[in-house]
Amino acid sequence: MKNKIIAGNWKMNKTRAEAAALIEELIPLVSNTSNTVIICVPFTDLELAIRLTEGSNVHVGAQNCHWKESGAYTGEIAPSMLKEMGVEYVVIGHSERRTYFGETDATVLARTKAALNAGLKPIVCIGETLSERKEGEMEAVLTRQVVEGFKDVTAEELTNIIVAYEPVWAIGTGVTATDEQANDAIKYVRSVFARKYGKVAADALYIQYGGSMNDGNAKGLLSMSDVDGGLIGGASLVAAKFAAIVHAHE
Repeated sequence: MKNKIIAGNWKMNKTRAEAAALIEELIPLVSNTSNTVIICVPFTDLELAIRLTEGSNVHVGAQNCHWKESGAYTGEIAPSMLKEMGVEYVVIGHSERRTYFGETDATVLARTKAALNAGLKPIVCIGETLSERKEGEMEAVLTRQVVEGFKDVTAEELTNIIVAYEPVWAIGTGVTATDEQANDAIKYVRSVFARKYGKVAADALYIQYGGSMNDGNAKGLLSMSDVDGGLIGGASLVAAKFAAIVHAHE
């Protein structure tokens, strides 16, 4: 059975002082887990997080990167810059990036390829909106996001990618997909990857659930056969709650 990959997405939260306090509280709480623990912090906290987690089992990720290595892209960060710092993971294509900043399947693919080329491990987010689910378009949307968002990704590159299924209607709303809804959607996503890469590669792929997973519902969600972990938002900002999710299914 796979271990679980639990990643915290801090979003635009935590000053350096607040980040230091959270990390120092978190490290001993998760030191004995067999699961993989990742914290994806704001750019300004990255260097601090890497320094404070050194020698621990907590890995550090960024929340975005650009698809170019350098150039006239004011405000953007190149994947090689993250790699040079010691960053291991990077979140790409989060629904908030798609909704507020014009992210598309094409830019998700470009960022993913650039991250892979720099030696980073992308956490690529996919998921349908509430209206898409209500209109029966969930499968079509997820298929498109996999087909278009992974168009040029090779089977070998796929082994360094984590996919996060995040139903947009459940992100930051307090509404969570039921255990069965989450598992069924992830099972469908896995079937799309199986058509593209084969069953062995699809089964080996880690697919997380994101969307208001917390310390109260994590045990049920993580017990599902196709749920390989979680991408955690609000609950990752409280050390005890995040640690409870990390330990929810061991």
